[in-house]
Amino acid sequence: MSVQQNSRVADWIRINASTVPNRACFVTDTASFTFREVNSRVNRIASALRRMGVSQGDRVALFATDSAQYVETLLACMKLGALYVPLNFRLARPELQALLRTAEAKVLFYSDRYTGLVRGVDVPGLKTVISYDSESGDESYEGLVAASPDEEIDVPVADSDIVCLAFTSGTTALPKGVLHSQRMAKHMVMQCIVERRMTNLSFHYSAAPLFHVGGMLYTLSGVARGHTSLVLPAFDAPTVAHWMARGGLDGVFLVPTMIDTLLHEPAVAQGDFSNLRSIGYGAAPMSPALLRRAMSRFSCDFMNMFGAGTEAGLQTVLTPEDHRLALAGQEHLLGSIGKAGMGVSLRLCDPDDDTGLSDVPDGEVGEIVTRADAVMSGYLGQPEETAKVLVDGWFRGGDLAWRDEAGYLYLNGRKKDMIIRGGENIYPAEIEDVLGTYPGVREVAVVGVPDEHWGEIVRAHVILEDGATLAEDEVRAYCKARLAGYKVPAVFSVDTEFPRNASGKVLKRELRAG
Repeated sequence: MSVQQNSRVADWIRINASTVPNRACFVTDTASFTFREVNSRVNRIASALRRMGVSQGDRVALFATDSAQYVETLLACMKLGALYVPLNFRLARPELQALLRTAEAKVLFYSDRYTGLVRGVDVPGLKTVISYDSESGDESYEGLVAASPDEEIDVPVADSDIVCLAFTSGTTALPKGVLHSQRMAKHMVMQCIVERRMTNLSFHYSAAPLFHVGGMLYTLSGVARGHTSLVLPAFDAPTVAHWMARGGLDGVFLVPTMIDTLLHEPAVAQGDFSNLRSIGYGAAPMSPALLRRAMSRFSCDFMNMFGAGTEAGLQTVLTPEDHRLALAGQEHLLGSIGKAGMGVSLRLCDPDDDTGLSDVPDGEVGEIVTRADAVMSGYLGQPEETAKVLVDGWFRGGDLAWRDEAGYLYLNGRKKDMIIRGGENIYPAEIEDVLGTYPGVREVAVVGVPDEHWGEIVRAHVILEDGATLAEDEVRAYCKARLAGYKVPAVFSVDTEFPRNASGKVLKRELRAG
């Protein structure tokens, strides 16, 4: 092999295939794959993709539920220097087609359950679709593994090279494609290993799906550290409860909604969790009451991992020591997102200053602004949007917080209107665009409102044309045909007027409070 100027993400699986060849890399609900087996399979898929004409810089899309094969595919892309494009498997057909076109995908891997969606899209330049499950595609995944050579591929990839194109939202208008460099991927993984205190003997499960940055980086952390990762198709409370109680897991990452669901499982009420060392949580707000219940039941270390995942990775951590301080009397810490994580420079800046960065004093609400190797390279083809959030290397994502005298941060809402439902980011504009085309709707404003289980749910405020009526079942069906199911409004409010400022802009803060 030629000498590399820098280490590559693709090197990790090869290294551990040599150092711990017989250790399980991935465990699924039906099988187990050692590091040696995974590296061989990755090489074979990389060889197959190269035979199909995929080379450095090409885009390979994944539209599938989680599997060991999914992770093998993105590692194969890393070995080739191709960009992997993880897509939310909840997308509706118009969203899927829009993102595949924006990505200029050359190859698409998919789960059989989405065959109808995949076969219905029109994407110029998409040459091959590959099924993970059967012969329904142009090629089958396992057929490629069986027919392709196990050869190490050595494509130099610089730290500044883009290795992943991750979308912040599945909008049919102007989706934001976030450009992840190899430097960003490596730093996020190192942060995860350090902050989650992973060892080479860990057995970890992340409930964040692989199309999320969280799911990807936790699984790649196992590949890098040489420990075992549990990979399940999707979060299922009884299955996860079984693995936590009797399956040997010593660490998990969960969204607060999932923790709430697990606490109602009989297996959790009766299980033995003495092997469980830590639970990381994040991606959505968690109430102190829910956190207290979880800490009482599981009796392990807890860590709050907060960040702007797709665009800026991990930003802050509330450590196990901080949680223990809370149990010892400093209960206010349960409402904190902690302090800056490893390698993160963090500031709180005036959220109303769109032209520069001016810090606010402790105790005042400011916008969280960070600089780290885990910050994105920008948005694909959107320099103006990039310039709004990247200022001299600092990322401003719109999250608002204040800092106490001890340096702990506390969230205070978001500058942007983004809604977080069960860990999924939802952008109101895309829902408003769809509802605005529904017959009889004159004007629409979408907001997020608190929900005990989901954290937030979508509420749509509409003003109707004179004489029009709104049948909620019908309008939901209309939305569901055009949007992922989790984006469909849970609640509708028919209003006669919206609160507005002097320039006529709708005051969504007042709508949320109403």
